[in-house]
Amino acid sequence: MTTPASRPALTPRHLTRTGERLSFIYLERCTVHRDANAITAQDAEGTTHIPSATIGTLLLGPGTRVTHQAMSVLGETGAAVCWVGERGVRYYASGRALTRSSALMEAQARQWANPRSRLAVARAMYHQRFPSEDPAGLSRKELLGSEGRRMKECYRAESARTGIPWRGRRYTPGDYSSGDAVNQAITAAAQCMYGVAHAVVTSLGCSPALGFVHSGHELSFVLDIADLYKTETGIPVAFDTAAASDVDVGPRTRRALRDRINETGLLDRCVTDIKRLLLPPGEAALPAGAGDRDVVTLQSDGEQHLPSGFNHDGPDPHTDPELTW
Repeated sequence: MTTPASRPALTPRHLTRTGERLSFIYLERCTVHRDANAITAQDAEGTTHIPSATIGTLLLGPGTRVTHQAMSVLGETGAAVCWVGERGVRYYASGRALTRSSALMEAQARQWANPRSRLAVARAMYHQRFPSEDPAGLSRKELLGSEGRRMKECYRAESARTGIPWRGRRYTPGDYSSGDAVNQAITAAAQCMYGVAHAVVTSLGCSPALGFVHSGHELSFVLDIADLYKTETGIPVAFDTAAASDVDVGPRTRRALRDRINETGLLDRCVTDIKRLLLPPGEAALPAGAGDRDVVTLQSDGEQHLPSGFNHDGPDPHTDPELTW
């Protein structure tokens, strides 16, 4: 095995394009190590070699151990690493974003920094959740009041549909078992949706903290995105699970929600919705393939971006042979 220090670092042009990689690989109860430019997964049944440059996202489930050398090659080849719950149900942490561009992060910061555009995005989020209502002209307080009313209507409708008695939302932080079966299912579904939203937000390079409805928490934007699918996906699955049985409600809710997410292509929808909310109409976050290469510019006056790697005092940086490094 060649020592990592003796090999030159890989550049973006050497890497497999994101669209040509496996979307994700899930591993559990094994040790992840490195062999040349591949990672290895070793368990009681033997050792499996996986070319690291073919991985989009490596999901590390329960019982996994990963070595420093494995993380090093995954970083070199641009693979994202996420620590997740069993079968990828919950999201705990991630190693890096899937994109090398800051385009969506900058778009998010621009929309968030202006109070008018921040409110406009909040209204757009409300309209997506409740398309029959027009939130134009509503203040933040009015938006919150309308959302509370619609959520109560959703709970009552799901109770009538499934026959599950509904006595109101009951959840005590840190005491999951204090609620009845349907409240436990709703809590489990909410946690899963937060994990899904967190994974998508970080993979796109957005800030989890810069929320448009929620504020003051490191996951404010994650909560915003998860709420987009609460009444459509999370709550119906929770009521269906509780209606079937009150035994092992949490695990069954997580598995049912995982299947529903897969059936409806929710991850792709999350990506599309985030771009639509943050970017001007018709604008793509990146040119085709731009997320696979390093693009670093210097900001100048008048929103002008100059190429980096040059001294800009004097000659044209496009023709000046003197680099800054």
